[in-house]
Amino acid sequence: MNILLTGATGTLGSRILFSLLEQKFDRIEQLYLFVRKKTATSPQRRIENMLSSNNVPKFIKENSTAISKKIRVIDAMHILEPTSFLKEVQIDYFIHSAGYVNLSVNPAAKEEIFKENFEFTKAIFQTYSSHIRKFVYISTAFSSGDIGGVMTNDFKNHSGNYRNHYEASKHAAESFLLKQSKERDIAIQILRPSVLGGNIEDAPNFFISKYMVFYLFAKFFHNTAAADSVRITANAQTGLNIIPTDYAANVIAKVIETDIEELNIVHGKETNMMAGIAKILEVVGFSNYSFTQEQITAATGFTSRLEQYYYETIGVHLHPYMTSKPSEWDTTLLESILPLPKYNLEDYLLQTVTFAKAANFKNQKW
Repeated sequence: MNILLTGATGTLGSRILFSLLEQKFDRIEQLYLFVRKKTATSPQRRIENMLSSNNVPKFIKENSTAISKKIRVIDAMHILEPTSFLKEVQIDYFIHSAGYVNLSVNPAAKEEIFKENFEFTKAIFQTYSSHIRKFVYISTAFSSGDIGGVMTNDFKNHSGNYRNHYEASKHAAESFLLKQSKERDIAIQILRPSVLGGNIEDAPNFFISKYMVFYLFAKFFHNTAAADSVRITANAQTGLNIIPTDYAANVIAKVIETDIEELNIVHGKETNMMAGIAKILEVVGFSNYSFTQEQITAATGFTSRLEQYYYETIGVHLHPYMTSKPSEWDTTLLESILPLPKYNLEDYLLQTVTFAKAANFKNQKW
């Protein structure tokens, strides 16, 4: 089995790499990893640093020598030059996990976001179409846009009402790939994790390599003096769907060998937005806040400098999610692949943020 993985040093991509090795080690012949050079650190060194980290699963630590023989690191600069390294090798599973997560709603950001998430996906699929048996695209559970209600795995007929360019770009890539699947007779699989949280089963528990989304909310208020008050706009019925990174990665490693075309990797229940925010702010020790249903803008006026700063920075990106329509997720198919772990949603959120706070919200530098 030959596998090609993009985004291997990312939050989800790294865990997908670990899960593939844990589940399919004996069957993997070669695992190709596209990795960017980072400042003075070579792609090869970045993978070596990651695999030797204290935060990798036990299996990776105990089999590091054998694992290194199965991994081939390719500089991402050569991603559109498959014949330079594949020769006659056929890739069984091309897993495209790399993506550009930018929740900007600024019209000026649209071109760059679409270039990274749509045009790049289109380019690599067209480049590798004659070298692969199956293309697995890691999208997002929010590529449906803000539609609310009961969410199934079929997003084909969803379009519009996107909260940002990121959602729109991911859905555009999905639509392109599903159309190409029929035209070129290449198997396509669209996998959509929701918001990623820390590990729930793998040690260290609650670890995540990069702190994003609700972690950024925690970091913002953790670094803020409590003197100023903030009104936080949130829909009382809205929830945040969080899925542990290790669970999502284990599902992806399992499901790639099935005929499933679309799958949402989500929790069946959402964490109530207001209750979740209260837990986060409790952990970071910020209490000078209140919830409101009103939209706070410069036109309506700010009650403090902190409130203005919040709505001019992370609030711009998070507001559309904090006021989204309530959703329910059908996880019947998902749980037939791998049952969701049992845990209390609010306790999990509290524990993940507590872990992040103890780490000073510091991302891993692989």
